[in-house]
Parts: sequence; C-alpha cells; structure tokens
Amino acid sequence: MNRRAFLKWAAAGGAAALGSPTIAAGAPRKVPDDPYGCLVDLTRCVGCRKCEQACNRVNNLPPPSTPFDDLVVFDRHRRPSPEAFTVVNRYHTGRRDDRGQLVPTFVKVQCMHCQDPACVSACIVGALTKKTNGAVHYDVSKCIGCRYCMVACPFQIPQYEYTDPITPRVRKCTFCFERISQEGGLPGCAAICPVEAITFGKRNVLLDLAKKRIQENPTRYIDSIYGATEVGGTSWLYISGEPFERLGFLTLPSKPIPQTAEAIQHGIFKYFWAPLTLYGLLGAIMYSVRPKTPSRISDDKGDQS
Repeated sequence: MNRRAFLKWAAAGGAAALGSPTIAAGAPRKVPDDPYGCLVDLTRCVGCRKCEQACNRVNNLPPPSTPFDDLVVFDRHRRPSPEAFTVVNRYHTGRRDDRGQLVPTFVKVQCMHCQDPACVSACIVGALTKKTNGAVHYDVSKCIGCRYCMVACPFQIPQYEYTDPITPRVRKCTFCFERISQEGGLPGCAAICPVEAITFGKRNVLLDLAKKRIQENPTRYIDSIYGATEVGGTSWLYISGEPFERLGFLTLPSKPIPQTAEAIQHGIFKYFWAPLTLYGLLGAIMYSVRPKTPSRISDDKGDQS
C-alpha cells in the first residue's frame, strides 16, 4: 500500500468515528438541579482577611507565615495553596475617591465549584465528584495522585502537596462540604464576613439577588455577574464595580469544558470505535499487501499440465 492509499483508509476510519452519533450528541451534563452557591459583592469587601482566617480554622490548616492582620500580603498577588484554600488580593484599577486617593478592590480567590467541573471529568478514579449541594468534593482515599485535575481546572485552583512524600493530597477549597450538608450550615468564610460581602444560599436565589443589586444600583455595579455562565456556570458568583478583566478574572467560554473533552474521549472509546477503526485499518493494509504468489503458482501449474 502506498502512502496515498494509507491516508485514504486512515481518513475514512477517522470520519466514521467522528460521525458517530455519540460524538455529535456530546456527553451528558452533571449539573445539580438546585445547588448552593456564594455571591461575592466586591464593592463591599474591605480586605480584612477574616475569610482567610475562618477558612484556616475550619479546615485545620497550618498558621500562615504572615499573620492575618498583616496587610503587607497585599503587596503581591497570591494564589490558593495546600496551606491556604482561599486568599484575598488587592487591585487598583485607577479609580480615585473624593480625596484623590486610589480606591482598592479586594478579590477573594478559591475553588469556583463549577456546575459541570472539568476536574471531575478529568479524574479517572472518581476521587472528585460534583455533589447535589453544589460542592466539588475530594475523596483522598480514591486519589492516585495523577494530578489530571490540576491540568483540567480552567481556574488553576487544585494544588498538590509536593512537600509530603508519603501521603500527598490534592488540596483546594471544600466549600465547607460537611458544614453546608447540615441544616443551616454556612461556609466558614461566609459565616464570618463582617461586611456581608459573601452571601450563601441557593444559586438561583443568589443570581436573582445579584441582578436586583445591579438593577437598583447601576452606578455602583457593572452589568455583569461573573460565574453566571463561565464554563457553564459556577457555584461562586461575583458582582463588581470594576470590569472583571481588570481584577484578575479569566475570560472563559460559556460552554462547559467537559462537554468538549468528554465528547471526543467517549466518542473514541465507546463501542470500541478506536480498536475497531484500528483493526479495520490494519485489515485493509493486510489485504492490500497480501502476497500474490499462490495465484501465480496456480497459473504456473496450469501451464505445466
């Protein structure tokens, strides 16, 4: 078989696989019907870091290298780590107050607990699952440390305990799963916020609350809710007086990432499309290059008789 014929067979096999109804339909969603969420009002946050302190306490995390009342941490932008599931960063967008002073905007960062999480889709052992209450839950007893979740997360949140050589874990905000699973339970950060910058409740209710605040105060807020649609929606929602792209928020598509990734993955492996395509291709190659000797021998024998 020459190169042109090989490419024809390969193209035919690939087209058959991609034309499968399984791929066209895409993977089923895992979005819970009525999850909890948190609405963060960035116009209310004063950067007190009480949310960081509460998160540290309820999750039994080690003390930070810089005390919670030391605001020098705002001199650099931080990311969540195995020792800090949430951090607050300070941004200056150029807006000034009546005295000409720059007005800061404080942004709390943690796992967004996506409605259709890419990390759950990437986890090959089911260590990460999306719970009906909205939390993306991590089961350390199932984790094999592949860290695919870290690659898949569009918000770059999961962190790995590289410093623990014996029992390393993937670490991220838990959404205080055990606390919110109880009647009236609140995430530690939402419970302690002294200015009610964090509101906990049903996600649908929070979306209505966010829209109401924006509608009633159009000069205070921009007309946008971050997390309403990003990557299919997240349990953590934000409203702001400044454009989100100036506050470190990533610009992400509205389509859930697993829908694209799983459609390709499932389409290839479901019904053994990949092996069937491979074996079909190999069979075609073998047929094309089969030896012609037997027929020639037969012809030769005929001539001799």
